[in-house]
Amino acid sequence: MSLNEILSKTKASAKKLAISGAEERKNILNNIALLLNERRQEIINVNKIDIDNADKSGLSSAMIDRLRLTNKEIDGMIKAVNEISMQNEVIGDVIGGSTRPNGLKIRKVRVPLGVVGIIYESRPNVTIDSAALCIKSGNGAVLRGGKEAINSNKILAEIIAKSLEIAGFSKDVIYFIDDTDRNIIKEMAQAKGLIDVIIPRGGEGLINFVVENARIPVIMHDKGVCHVFIDESAEYQQALSITFNAKVQRPSACNAMETLLVHKNIAPSILPDIAEMLQEVDVDLRGCEETLKYVDCRPAIEEDYYTEYHDMILSIKVVENIDEAVAHINKYGSGHSEAIVTKDYNNSEKFLNEVDAAAVYVNASTRFTDGGEFGLGAEIGISTQKLHVRGPMGAADLTTTKYLIYGSGQLRG
Repeated sequence: MSLNEILSKTKASAKKLAISGAEERKNILNNIALLLNERRQEIINVNKIDIDNADKSGLSSAMIDRLRLTNKEIDGMIKAVNEISMQNEVIGDVIGGSTRPNGLKIRKVRVPLGVVGIIYESRPNVTIDSAALCIKSGNGAVLRGGKEAINSNKILAEIIAKSLEIAGFSKDVIYFIDDTDRNIIKEMAQAKGLIDVIIPRGGEGLINFVVENARIPVIMHDKGVCHVFIDESAEYQQALSITFNAKVQRPSACNAMETLLVHKNIAPSILPDIAEMLQEVDVDLRGCEETLKYVDCRPAIEEDYYTEYHDMILSIKVVENIDEAVAHINKYGSGHSEAIVTKDYNNSEKFLNEVDAAAVYVNASTRFTDGGEFGLGAEIGISTQKLHVRGPMGAADLTTTKYLIYGSGQLRG
């Protein structure tokens, strides 16, 4: 079957889902959660095949970490599906309205986008998260995962298809493409009229390829070059713990810190302690000229400040003041997640207002930028662009709007 035939079937099937009731869609999600639990050992066994293949092919430890499915990850998927299922209905949600002087009653409501194309790498849980969010929001979906997770994705796609059929829907509503040919990505990006929006999740190469070839709207889940800025008024222990968590808790994640900025007035006292703390867990530090006065590490080069390491590597820069910190972030950051550690209210407000990113934190780790942590159940991606949404995307972000107008015979003069 050609890709166009597949997409046509998904487009037609999605129309039934779009007009379905909330309880019908909830049944699909409940089925997914039940089958994930029933087939968990099978999922783990199949995932081990992908892990073994990744290890043999020399995939990095960070990428293998993203690929792994244990009972913990399966429990996480079940939890996400259940949370999404229990959320308020988004289809038909009234987000505005008015009665005009001529008596026209206008309502603005949420409606599904249609068919969402999702291209992703490594993380097989994205298969479940994406399907659950699309089902909740009444959208069809075409999923294309990476070859490194092909076996894991196949069994998860089987669970989704079975859950749809049990609930009385066509399995084509959520279609997983198991062909790992890169040409499929280009075809999806150019499927105007069959896919309504495409979301690439993965490395820079994948995202750039989709953006350059797309003939349909793209929502980018771009790289995460995230910063923590330790202001001169920062509470000392809080600065240490936030720094450690943002870098070490899961360095492969897109919301992990890649560059630490430190105010020059606190640098002499805090940088040696930060270096000792991080080097004890084998973080490779790369510092600016000023940093090297206090820390024994390799010198940072310009390229380091643009780099998303996905690894136990950290760039450090000492800055003159908050203005330099904000300027550095806005130049080198990717618009993902940025944090300031400070006790100065004016500086916290300045940071919140002037840093250009999807998520900006005061006295908290960047690692919280996540659909689950934000109460969305899961996310379809973390959008780093400005249209039509920004940040972790939940079910409501997979909708567009429609105006419903009630009249009583009004004519325009």
